[in-house]
Amino acid sequence: MNNKDIADIRKRFKLDTDLLKIAEIYNVYIQKESSEIFHEEGRSFSMLDREQQELFLANFKKVLGGKMDVKLFEVKFQPQEEGQADHTQRLLYEGLEAEDAAEWKTNMQRIALKMVEEKPYEKDMVITFIRGTYFKTTKRQADETEIDMRDEVYTTPFILCSMNETELPKSSLVFDFVEKEFKSNVLVDPVIKLASPVGGFLFPSFTDNAADIHHIVYASGKANKPDFQFIENVLNGNEIMTAEEDKAVFEEIVKAVIGDEVNSRTLAGLYDEINIMLEVEKEAEKEDVETPVLDTVEVTRVLKASGVKDVSIEKVERAFQQVVEDRSYEMKASHVVPSYASKSIKISTKVAEIKISPQDLRYVKEVNYNGKRCILIEVEEDTMIEGFKLLAEEELE
Repeated sequence: MNNKDIADIRKRFKLDTDLLKIAEIYNVYIQKESSEIFHEEGRSFSMLDREQQELFLANFKKVLGGKMDVKLFEVKFQPQEEGQADHTQRLLYEGLEAEDAAEWKTNMQRIALKMVEEKPYEKDMVITFIRGTYFKTTKRQADETEIDMRDEVYTTPFILCSMNETELPKSSLVFDFVEKEFKSNVLVDPVIKLASPVGGFLFPSFTDNAADIHHIVYASGKANKPDFQFIENVLNGNEIMTAEEDKAVFEEIVKAVIGDEVNSRTLAGLYDEINIMLEVEKEAEKEDVETPVLDTVEVTRVLKASGVKDVSIEKVERAFQQVVEDRSYEMKASHVVPSYASKSIKISTKVAEIKISPQDLRYVKEVNYNGKRCILIEVEEDTMIEGFKLLAEEELE
């Protein structure tokens, strides 16, 4: 799945839409540091009152909030061992196909029990599962109306899970208008924090508008902080890499090839070349073609195009082997370069920190001025400091 796919299904979580229908909802309450389910409740989603439906729909949108490989991760399932009845892929697939809602509920309960057995939680938790159907309209032609567009849709049954902590409401002082007195208001019912889910998942993943039952989309509560044990032991998924980790790997590979010293011109060229790949990626999401990646061949090409001398495919392969122990490792182009047009690069010195965009890095140089190392930034307009226009000093020798 890509960000465009996630955005489309996410916006469908709203009332009174015919492009996403939720059939059942199943809630499980787990007490902290417990190894069993305290309470469970399953019903038709349509039986909830409208206010509850709105709260849950907002929660499901939060689960799918964020970018792929930052908060959302497409995870490939581990192979199922013979006779492994509790493999999460099997439980989800059978639950998705179950005609009887009770059978679906039983499978979701087994997944919830895997969550309980994995680790004790620090707070009481509510695990929510829903089963529904997502309808995605085909691409609209120039001569089609909105009604024509909906004549043909991609139909995908899905299961979504949301994990939410609970907290006890704070005591407060209230004024009783009837008794005309101040009273302390002590509430004991835990509040489910639906606005900030700590995890969840969507099954199946979608590839080219078709269901991909071999992958699941895992949702992390924090950016670049996936729960690797949850992915492996609860979801039975393979190891993943975050965008942040991919970027760190890329930087180490480049250092292994050219060293840890580089001039701004070379670094700017490096970002320029990768940005060209990112522009291709934008088109890739529109046309559903492969997302560009950086493998040994592409890293070699990018380094040569950036002006780095004495770069060979053999040297880059050795760097891959040294850093990740895998010459066939690939990094998504979107992971390894900061946001190209925003001030996403930080230049750190003892006296100042300067933020600049990758596209403007070519205007920054380190120079020697009167025997001292200085940063030179080329500007085309007046430099303002606290409302004052900065006067030009003597020219550099």
